[in-house]
Amino acid sequence: MTSPLLLAQGLRKQVGERLLWQGLGLELGPGERLALVGPAGCGKTLLLRQLAWLDPLDGGQVLLRGLPPQGWSLPRYRAQVAYLAQRPPVFSGTVAQNLAEPWTYRCHQGRSPDPERLLAWLDQLGRGPSFLGQDAERLSGGETQLLALLRLLQLDPVVLLLDEPSASLDGATTLKLEALLLH
Repeated sequence: MTSPLLLAQGLRKQVGERLLWQGLGLELGPGERLALVGPAGCGKTLLLRQLAWLDPLDGGQVLLRGLPPQGWSLPRYRAQVAYLAQRPPVFSGTVAQNLAEPWTYRCHQGRSPDPERLLAWLDQLGRGPSFLGQDAERLSGGETQLLALLRLLQLDPVVLLLDEPSASLDGATTLKLEALLLH
């Protein structure tokens, strides 16, 4: 049996006086998918943010390939454990400029984007090359989610944490998104 890519043990989260969870654990291996399901307010987003090391742990530990986040440089950990927020940020400029932004970060130094792969993804999502020239700040909520997802996917993260990635998408685009993620 292979060791898990991502392992969480004994996680605890408290917001004010309210204990959201205690003793929570999960294990993700290569190629595995896991869905977090629960009522609004139960802490799904908080858990994803803790796994991405965006928020501090109240208890427990998270390991990526056997090492805690502190064992990696923080940018390197976050490049491998990528988090897509419900309302992802965009930068001013075009979609193409937004997609190019992560390549300027030191943790991606020596790597470069694959334009053919990006165009294939856009096609699979029902968007043509003209999408790249659109003003990112004028995109719909669903288009912003697609931009943010493509921005992460191009970096080839080991673990992809998606927080309601299809919430603002129509049914047809949701199916296209799911097909893209399954391949």
